[in-house]
Amino acid sequence: MFDVDGTLIDAVSNQRRVWGTWAERYGLDAEEVYRVALRTRPMETFTQVAADRDPRACLAMLHELEDDDVRTGVYAAFDGASQLLHGLPSRAWALVTSNYEHRVRGRFLRTGLPVPGVIVDAAAVEEGKPSPVPYLRAAAQLGAVPEECLVIEDAPSGVQAGLRAGMTVWGVNAAVAVEGVHRHFVTLREAVPHILAFASDDHGDAAA
Repeated sequence: MFDVDGTLIDAVSNQRRVWGTWAERYGLDAEEVYRVALRTRPMETFTQVAADRDPRACLAMLHELEDDDVRTGVYAAFDGASQLLHGLPSRAWALVTSNYEHRVRGRFLRTGLPVPGVIVDAAAVEEGKPSPVPYLRAAAQLGAVPEECLVIEDAPSGVQAGLRAGMTVWGVNAAVAVEGVHRHFVTLREAVPHILAFASDDHGDAAA
């Protein structure tokens, strides 16, 4: 099971720009808003940084900005992402994201990545990462028990979500390992052969 932004899609600059524009329109500090947004789903972000604003209006504005970014922004899949996803059995993997499914599909279409049958997005659960609920929901839809699942993440909240779900968690795309991961890879490319081995039931080095 894969996180999307920061794990498969390099969208950091896009996210920063979108949240910066959103913060500017509400007269808020862009850096503080972005710091909170990295850890939470949008509705939770609004509660923390704009508690006096209508959350529905906040979300509508964010959707407008992010949808525009999907159409016009410049971003790419991380090296190795295409090889990895095309190498996995189609019904053996899922996306678990704090973003929204239509936006994920738009980015995958533009970067040529295959879309799985299971996508658990921000609208699919009441509790987002670091709650284990999103990953547990994905496992249930895949027909897998948590102990059989591998989570690929880049951020602390996602790592905690996977660990709390009782899954094996590997970290990618970070110079330093996120606390708690079972394995760490500086890049997604380095992790590709190990993920494919895990998917083929070669779990011997899963926590090495």
